[in-house]
Amino acid sequence: MQEFLLTQGEYILRMLLAAACGAGIGYERKNRLKEAGIRTHLIVALGAALTMMVSKYGFFDVVSEAIKLDPSRVAAQIVSGVGFLGAGMIFVRRQSVSGLTTAAGIWATAGVGMAVGSGMYIVGVAGTLMIILTQIVLHRKWFRTKMPVAEQFNVSLDDSSEAIDYLQSALSENQIEILNIKVKKTPGKGIDAKIYAKFPKEYEAAELLGLFKDNPHILSIDF
Repeated sequence: MQEFLLTQGEYILRMLLAAACGAGIGYERKNRLKEAGIRTHLIVALGAALTMMVSKYGFFDVVSEAIKLDPSRVAAQIVSGVGFLGAGMIFVRRQSVSGLTTAAGIWATAGVGMAVGSGMYIVGVAGTLMIILTQIVLHRKWFRTKMPVAEQFNVSLDDSSEAIDYLQSALSENQIEILNIKVKKTPGKGIDAKIYAKFPKEYEAAELLGLFKDNPHILSIDF
């Protein structure tokens, strides 16, 4: 009886440690206002640890010389299951992708839960710290290499003949390369231009507001 309680107590300890690791990763994501926060990461880590323990220890009572089991079979489904969850966190909007880091974090959190559930405590805790440090340190601006970025934005102009010419020249003067442009002219309402452009390294898309704010041809800009 004492051995049984000690064994079950160790299993519960693994679940608690996995939950704590998941909560730590989720806390960092929550602070950045990401889609998945503390609860999601905690449940993923806890569920992965629980499934891992069931896969590793849950079938001992049926194992015999005639019955052979693969202890990794149930645990292997964690990876594919978490893949569906991560895919739901990736959003594509106006040719830009968001949620990739959060989805990768969910996948890695499942790995942490599996490590703790299998009894690899130090590996699980070390993995948690590495995930958190990676997301914190590499997020800081001084560790980022400034690269050209492509963004899509919409511009509403008046229907004057020089409106489009001004728009193109203003972008060209600021080394903003137009990759694709779609123009729709509505009689009496002006011109709507949907532009996909490449910005130089040190340029922020928000600077378009300052570039166009004093021009009478630009009615509105949305990005």
